[in-house]
Amino acid sequence: MTRIDLRTPTGGGGDGPPDGSHSRCSARVLLISQNAHVPRDRRVWNELRALAEGGYEVVAICPKGDGDESASASFERLEGVDIFRFAQPRASGSALSYLREYAVAFWRIRRLARRVAGDRGFDVVQASNPPDFLLMAVYFLKRSGARLIFDHHDLAPELYLARFGGDGGVFYWLTRLLEQVNYRLADLVLATNESYRRVAIQRGRRRPEDVLVVRSGPQLSRFGPVAPDERLKKGHRFLLSFIGEMEPQDGVDHALQALAHLLGRRSDWYAVFAGDGSAREGLQALATHLGLDDHVEFAGWLEDPALRSVLCSSDVCLAPDPKTPLSDASTLVKIAEYMAMSRPIVSYDLTESRVTAAEAAVYARPDDPEAFAEALDALLDDPDRRERMGRIGLERVQQSLSWECGSIQLLAAYDQALAHSCDRRMRRRNRLPARRTAAR
Repeated sequence: MTRIDLRTPTGGGGDGPPDGSHSRCSARVLLISQNAHVPRDRRVWNELRALAEGGYEVVAICPKGDGDESASASFERLEGVDIFRFAQPRASGSALSYLREYAVAFWRIRRLARRVAGDRGFDVVQASNPPDFLLMAVYFLKRSGARLIFDHHDLAPELYLARFGGDGGVFYWLTRLLEQVNYRLADLVLATNESYRRVAIQRGRRRPEDVLVVRSGPQLSRFGPVAPDERLKKGHRFLLSFIGEMEPQDGVDHALQALAHLLGRRSDWYAVFAGDGSAREGLQALATHLGLDDHVEFAGWLEDPALRSVLCSSDVCLAPDPKTPLSDASTLVKIAEYMAMSRPIVSYDLTESRVTAAEAAVYARPDDPEAFAEALDALLDDPDRRERMGRIGLERVQQSLSWECGSIQLLAAYDQALAHSCDRRMRRRNRLPARRTAAR
């Protein structure tokens, strides 16, 4: 691992903008993520860059990635952010395997956070779930003056039910308990939408002024259109695409079943599924079973510009997440990314999907692959509607759903988090050299 002086500022820098500069100048922040490595976790990576550009000194702790050499490095400095990574076992899909993964991650995050904190500590520590134990792992930093932020990506109890089914059990109630602990430990909660904000206020009993919405969205300065590539259609008239995670709760099996119905109606299309996850192998087998091998391609994870090329070459994009308490309340990042590329969308009718896409999507009856196929079939036959939907989607992203808007919300949240503690922390930090001199 590259060795650096953990007490020396390396990220962010500068005086920051006038608004909040008294808080941001020299403030040191730590972001922790266990669910995915940085920079693959797009929301966390956008947050890290926004904080560095806003004048903060930024440190990240996350797991090592697979395959990519840089993502498997123990340390990397990228775009003003110091990234420290730890190794962890990967869950096989069972609840017990996740418990083992989380137990290892807890202790390695705690040990790494203690080491990178050094003498200076941190002014703010942000933990991005899932899982919901991350603030517990670094609570010792609060005792030294850090403000704790819970960045609420997923409703963990609902995620457990969506993934493993049933109506409760020991593990489900454990997720409920950990969620409540997170709410209690946090000084501030960041919610990805108004549905999550209501959960924090009602179920988490947090004061409304301590729960702020910071939406996830594409960064338009980096995630813009590219020229379409007709070769991706493999000789067919239309291209359909899906991007994102391929876990049991993500509905890719619904998309494949819908495409099997669509194939019974027409064969002038080709579909690309860009993403990965624990369900991918089973989904490929399902595609074969449904007779879709000549019409479906699993491309794996795609990075820019290949990802944007697939989207910009697509005639329709797919959001097949089935209706569950989790998906109905969650903002699906892929929908805003489709909209940023001016792509029309077919989605199941979910509450937050409607909030995001509005008229940029056609909504099928939830959990009905045949209805999803009917919506696809009709949209492929209506080029004027597809063009209009794409235009509406891009306008919505530009006006309120891009990360350019989200970053303003994030920096305002950090100004609030630091408002009551920055002066005390700065006085403490300024006394450290004198104390060391006196000790000698």
